[in-house]
Amino acid sequence: MKKILFLLLAVVALSGCTSFVTHPVVTVEDLNVVSLDPTGAGMELYLKVKNPNSFDVKLEGYSYDLRVMALPLAKGGAREEVNFPAGGEADFRIPIRISYQDMIEILKRKPDPDRIPYQLAAGLELETPVGEMTVPVQRTGTYAIPKEYRPSALFGRISDFFKAL
Repeated sequence: MKKILFLLLAVVALSGCTSFVTHPVVTVEDLNVVSLDPTGAGMELYLKVKNPNSFDVKLEGYSYDLRVMALPLAKGGAREEVNFPAGGEADFRIPIRISYQDMIEILKRKPDPDRIPYQLAAGLELETPVGEMTVPVQRTGTYAIPKEYRPSALFGRISDFFKAL
């Protein structure tokens, strides 16, 4: 009977250990276009993760859902390991791929290129000394298309190319 009581107390104590872990603070720092190719655009979402705990926390994977002008734009995730040091902070990037077809759907809505609304929902899967936890990341904001990637600039480059021929 004592063994059962001890095991029961151990299970209750261990299940409450996650309350001793403070969720890391995740902020969205930036969203940038990093490449254009024949199939679409590559973007990177830059996050900063502050770990307030007295122990390291390790990212094991993530998932994300990005909407632009309320349209589902990109959804995905990956298994990736990143260490967030105790009492410190670390930068982390999530690569996002967007097809031209999806970009055309956004352009059909005639957005202001300086203020395109987006919503991000993500989850970071973390390993701590007392078990796994998922930290939700929610962000709503606006995105300004860099001038060199705006349609007018791209058409200008194409026009310059044909003039050079």
